[in-house]
Amino acid sequence: MTLARPTTATRPDTGAAETVRRARRGPRRHHRRLVAGLVLVLVGAFAARVLLGDYTVTVPDFLRILGGAQIPGASYIVMESKLPRAVLAVLVGIAFGVGGAIFQTTLRNPLASPDIIGVSLGASAAAVSAIALAGWSGWPVSAAAVLGALAVAVAVRAVAGDHGGFRLVLAGIGLAAAMQSVIQYVFTRVDEYDVQLVLRWLTGSVNGVAWQSIALLAVALAVLLPATAWAARSLRATELGDDTAAGLGVGRHRTDVLMLLGVLLVAVGVAAAGPVAFVAFLSGPIARALNRGRTTLLAAGLVGAVIVLAGDYAGAYAFDDLNLPVGVVTGAFGAPFLLWLLARGRTGRRAG
Repeated sequence: MTLARPTTATRPDTGAAETVRRARRGPRRHHRRLVAGLVLVLVGAFAARVLLGDYTVTVPDFLRILGGAQIPGASYIVMESKLPRAVLAVLVGIAFGVGGAIFQTTLRNPLASPDIIGVSLGASAAAVSAIALAGWSGWPVSAAAVLGALAVAVAVRAVAGDHGGFRLVLAGIGLAAAMQSVIQYVFTRVDEYDVQLVLRWLTGSVNGVAWQSIALLAVALAVLLPATAWAARSLRATELGDDTAAGLGVGRHRTDVLMLLGVLLVAVGVAAAGPVAFVAFLSGPIARALNRGRTTLLAAGLVGAVIVLAGDYAGAYAFDDLNLPVGVVTGAFGAPFLLWLLARGRTGRRAG
């Protein structure tokens, strides 16, 4: 009489698990390659902005200038004009790119960018009022711009309530129109000596900004960007909507914190360079398209930096005897994109 051999436990099917792992690795590898490619493009745009133009600088001379060497003419042009404009363009582009992507992703509406719903105009209105009516200058004007952006964001959120979509966009457009009226009124009261400064707050420019202001922006981003990266861990759940996010354990307070960080990023960018038009609006959709439809704040920041650098270079050298602010250039390219988006009817993933 023979005994039956004991049966072994059935091994789990590892094929399905391996398929899932491969499906996850694919987008991650693509994202890494995308970020690496955007970094290379950003480095190239930065080098072109600093080394090329009406006055070209060789790489060895640039390195010598950074090391403290004094080259007649070149040292002043690089350290007081080209380099600060390039550094500020990168920082402002990152702030606008990440902030705009947060708005569009969290609110699930590509029109819900700081340019459209009035956050940028709120900062500009507060700064212009501080200059023309209060006679302020320097960091108090920047502080007023940040407070103005926060005030408009809170007002838009209060009017829209718990709804996103069209209601929030319409509330933002209404407040943006009100802020534009404030700016136009204040502009009629501005002193002729402050006209150029006020125009900078209306169009957006990275020209003529002191290194101290650039350092303050860098410090602000050094605080806000890591906080944003921490808060954005729940971004994928937030994209699915408030009800679904709540079912996955992501509370409303996390979305509010992320939105607050987005407002602050846009506010400090406006405080440093003015409302550079449509950078926050363009960066997110471009980064999403490059990332095969997936949201990526990192790529959005890099795209924003490239847009501001390229726009500043084009404004400075594309037209003979004409130096255009970067906000004029980005506005010229952003407006057709907005019209195309409206024509396609892609006003949101879900009407609110």
